[in-house]
Amino acid sequence: MSVHQTSRRSFLKAGSAFLALPLLESFASTKEVIKPSKRMIFCGLGYGFREDTFFPTENGVFNEMTEGMKPLERHKDNITMFKHLTNHGNTNPHYGSTSLLTGANIHGTAGKSFHNSISCDVLAGQHLGKDMRYSMLPLVSKDPDKDGHGPGLSMSWTQAGKPVSGIPGPFELYSLLFGQIKETPEQRQKRLKQKRSILDIVLKDAKSLNTKISKLDKEKLDEFYQSIREIEGGLQKEELWANRPKPSVDFKTPGKDVSGEQEIKLTYQLICLALQTNQTPVISYRQPMTKVLNSWGINFTPHALSHYAGSKPRTEALNKCDQKRCEQLSYFINLLKNTKDVEGTSLYDHTILSWGTNIRTSHMIKDVPVIITGGGAKNIKHGRHIILDNEDTPLGNLWLTLLQEAGVPVDKFGNSTGIIPELLG
Repeated sequence: MSVHQTSRRSFLKAGSAFLALPLLESFASTKEVIKPSKRMIFCGLGYGFREDTFFPTENGVFNEMTEGMKPLERHKDNITMFKHLTNHGNTNPHYGSTSLLTGANIHGTAGKSFHNSISCDVLAGQHLGKDMRYSMLPLVSKDPDKDGHGPGLSMSWTQAGKPVSGIPGPFELYSLLFGQIKETPEQRQKRLKQKRSILDIVLKDAKSLNTKISKLDKEKLDEFYQSIREIEGGLQKEELWANRPKPSVDFKTPGKDVSGEQEIKLTYQLICLALQTNQTPVISYRQPMTKVLNSWGINFTPHALSHYAGSKPRTEALNKCDQKRCEQLSYFINLLKNTKDVEGTSLYDHTILSWGTNIRTSHMIKDVPVIITGGGAKNIKHGRHIILDNEDTPLGNLWLTLLQEAGVPVDKFGNSTGIIPELLG
């Protein structure tokens, strides 16, 4: 697979890994100074893991991986896992992803039956992706079963706490990244002008209501204005990039009906391409599960599998599931390590990847599983299982730490109480 842009690197598929040619200064644009930016990837898994065979128990350096984490053995010096992280906003044992990246109590806002807050991927994109085609990309699957993820159109939520629609599969992601829209400049301008006209009309109608509504309705209208501002920002970015061609890559267009494990592998490959071609610095991925289990020969639903206690077939199936999911993560880490960035270093060296869920095991929502990896956080020393002193450490503390490590200027995130000092140094 190769990227046909002289200011980007060629991207070649070799077996299960991706290799890239170094950026040659002879072909570098004199108008463009390319520097690797910090990248962030957030993967949400839905339901959790088997308690007795997946989770480490010892504090400190990984000596030997647990049975469930065995496929990560070759990367054990490059991953970090925690004990005593809890998402204080999550109160539902079926909502593995709804508030994973926000920390919000979605049912805890007075006068509202459901309300979320901005997710850390969206916040990171606002700062890291200002000069890229896409500030961030939220990925999902076409699979209608939410697989323990909970409500939401993706893992991502706007400043106003509204759901962000996800890109539903490898074909759609490939089309967004590399599909060339067949329209003339005049047609493009007409389409963008029409969008802006509709936006202006909606905004004018909303402003006419300002003096006629209650305080509660005023709050709703303020959220609406925030949504309008976000749409307008997206429209401005689309106008800015409208005349800039998308990169051309030597990568076969994915099929529209790909599913199961192959869907996740293709999505991982396309994530690497999206980062390598500098189209976005932040990606979240709400991973499918039902059809993935089927592709592994497991015939239980994700929810049935979460109720494994007392059932030998379900317990054995969950053990297999844990190992297969860690195989996927290992595959993804390999891709990041073997994909070259703009300076000839690997994507891994400039990326912070988190992989986890709000649900520990069965329906337990305290002490949640999160693994982080990547060399993008230079102050983090990997290869450890960290048992935090505070047995009720907010998950938001981890997001705050990672956001700061990525260079996002933020002192607090959600219900965070500070960074995680045990992670740094």
